[in-house]
Amino acid sequence: MKSTLPSTRGRYPPVAMTHQLQSRPSPNFGPRRLVDGRTDVRHLVIHYTGMKSMADALARLCDPEAGVSAHYVIAEDGTMFGLVPEESRAWHAGVAFWRGTRDLNSTSIGIELVNPGHAFGYRPFPEQQIAALMALAADIMGRHNVPPHAVLGHSDIAPGRKQDPGELFPWSTLAKKGIGLWPDPAATYKADKADNIWQALATVGYAVPAGPGADILDPIRGERDVIAAFQQRFRPHKVTGMVDDETKSRIAAVASLYAQTV
Repeated sequence: MKSTLPSTRGRYPPVAMTHQLQSRPSPNFGPRRLVDGRTDVRHLVIHYTGMKSMADALARLCDPEAGVSAHYVIAEDGTMFGLVPEESRAWHAGVAFWRGTRDLNSTSIGIELVNPGHAFGYRPFPEQQIAALMALAADIMGRHNVPPHAVLGHSDIAPGRKQDPGELFPWSTLAKKGIGLWPDPAATYKADKADNIWQALATVGYAVPAGPGADILDPIRGERDVIAAFQQRFRPHKVTGMVDDETKSRIAAVASLYAQTV
C-alpha cells in the first residue's frame, strides 16, 4: 500500500494493509538522541490511549501544549494514523527503564491503540485493531531488526506509573506471530525462593527495587507495582501485585525464556 503521508515528513512503512494509513502530523517530536553511541530503533512500545474517544486522543497527541505523541495510532476499526516519522523521537515513553536503557523514546517506536483504558471503561481490543497492529508491528520489526524480546508494553517500562496496554491485551496471540515473547503454557517451573524473584525480573528487563532502575519506582509501592506490571503482561487472568506461587513460577518461566533469546 502506498502511504498517503507527505514524503517531506520522513519515512513511513510501505505496509500492505487493509486500512489506509492516514496522515495526522504531530508537532511533538525531535531528533533521536545517542544511546550507547547509537540512534537506531531497538524497541517497539505498545500503549493504549486511555482517553474517552479517538478524537480526544488524536487531539492530545497533536497538541503542542500537551507535549506527548506517538509514531502511530490505531483505531478500533483498524484504521491507522501516522503522527511522527519513524526516524524521529516521539514523546510516548516518558520516565522509563528496560534492561539498562532509560531513554526509551530515543530507542523505540511507539504505537497507541485507541481504548478508553482503566480510567474510562477498559474493554477488549477488537480483532480488526489487533490484526492491524500485528501487520504494522511485523513490518516495523522486519525493517528495523527489532527482536521479539524488545516488544514491550508501556507498563513494562514504567511500572506503577503506567498500566497500558493492560491485562486485556492479547500478548500470547501476538507472540504466536513472533511479536513479543510468551512462555510455553505447558512448561512448569518450581516456584523459586522469594529472594531470587527480583534477580529474575531484572534479568528479563524490569526495573527492580534496590537494583537496576530502582529510582523510577515508587519508594513505597515499588515492589507491588513491578509485580502487577509483570502479571498484566504474563499472568493477566489475576493481577494482584502480590507474589504467590503461580507468579513465582511464571517469573521463572519468563526469565528462562528471555535468557535463551536475549
